Amino acid sequence: MPEAPFVHLHVHSEYSILDGACRIPELAKRAAELDMPAVSLTDHGSLAGAVDLYKAARKEGVKPVLGCEVYVTDDRHAQQKGQAHLTLLAETTEGYGNLIKLSSLGYLEGYYYKPRVDWQLLEQYGKGLIALSGCLSGRVCKALEESRTTDAEAELDRLTTIFGRDSVYVEMQNAHLDIQQRINPLLADLAAKRGLPLVATGDVHYLRHEDARAHEALLCIQSGDSLKNPNHWKFETDHFYFKTPEEMAADFPGHDEALRRTLEVAERCHVEIELDRILLPHFPTPDGRDAFEYLVELCEKGAEKRYGTITPEHRERLRFELKTIKEMGFSDYFLIVADFVGFAKRNGISVGPGRGSAAGSLVAYCLEITDLDPIRYDLLFERFLNPGRKSMPDMDIDFAVEGRERVINYVREKYGRDRVAQIITFGTMAARAAVRDAGRVLEVPYGISSTRPASRTAARAAIVEKVMICATRSRPYFSVT
Repeated sequence: MPEAPFVHLHVHSEYSILDGACRIPELAKRAAELDMPAVSLTDHGSLAGAVDLYKAARKEGVKPVLGCEVYVTDDRHAQQKGQAHLTLLAETTEGYGNLIKLSSLGYLEGYYYKPRVDWQLLEQYGKGLIALSGCLSGRVCKALEESRTTDAEAELDRLTTIFGRDSVYVEMQNAHLDIQQRINPLLADLAAKRGLPLVATGDVHYLRHEDARAHEALLCIQSGDSLKNPNHWKFETDHFYFKTPEEMAADFPGHDEALRRTLEVAERCHVEIELDRILLPHFPTPDGRDAFEYLVELCEKGAEKRYGTITPEHRERLRFELKTIKEMGFSDYFLIVADFVGFAKRNGISVGPGRGSAAGSLVAYCLEITDLDPIRYDLLFERFLNPGRKSMPDMDIDFAVEGRERVINYVREKYGRDRVAQIITFGTMAARAAVRDAGRVLEVPYGISSTRPASRTAARAAIVEKVMICATRSRPYFSVT
């Protein structure tokens, strides 16, 4: 079967929190089913789903196009509303890195209701990116909607100045909205006048047409509203789904080139993410000694401190663990963790005794990373590190709230700020919470919505089940490991 003459370049997954309803594995499968050679992800202000799409798309034999629909404001430091949407796609691996910087700085420096970036940041981190002029919430479309053609031209000129004329496309969408029918011809004329290519995209928020009602319920969960409220927030049409190339062609008659140009954009995007590399800073050992030799020395001293008399059982267990750590290349890792845990203890910052599988490590106990004796409690080291399965060790360390920031700053200063990162953790809705929210937006009593689908009306049962599938992401919170 020949490749489809269109690929989606504007797609929102569940990482557009309580707004997008495309599950990433299903998204990649759907693109493969439609014989699309590529598929993009452009979540609102976030790259949280980028790696998931990268892996899922490659598994399905589809090219991943990594992007983001950023929120643009004139001054990211100003606490005022009024941001616009701009679609950015990573053309190169460097561009993907710049997109990461834009997303991060949007949260760290520009967050005001939304993670915002401004023109200064776009100029600084615009290399390797392709810009599509945006949806109806973009500055170009908004200017045309308000009959400000000169301003629309100026916005396009600003984009070409920042990203380069070869990396800016005029974006046109058709979700069967009246305003789009009015401004799409204007967008085509504007692209021709400024000598810029026109590209057709779908503003995808859910996977299939029949998911529109479930997506509407998802929006009600976000806004705390009910489907029975005639004024509840919803999209004006049910055409925000992952359309087939044939459906897109029907939506854009006479614009075959704008549809085919999506393939051109996708072909330009080449991003490689090295997922299998383990990147760890080197521990600065005294006198530049070998990290493993230094680790052995510390463990022997620690074992004497912990036990006084070291038994053959202790020695054999230490030998096995140290051999495994050396073979897996994690000597520096243990030294680094022991270093900042030691810093905390020396500075009166309370540290937890240890939890999770790391408590099964005698090396961690001898280094005073943990305070639970794995020999006494017969804990298995293999649950923590297994020679047959190479993966990063995961040590959960608990620090007192009032001292936690000091530990983070110590690590940043010693190992370099460019080698320390805070990670995002997404808390997902459990089944009970999903059922409760689905029942609330449907105004179905919890006692009914939580029963088996057969005991509900067929229509409501279907919606509850769909919402349980879609509404599985809560607001993100941040943690450091």
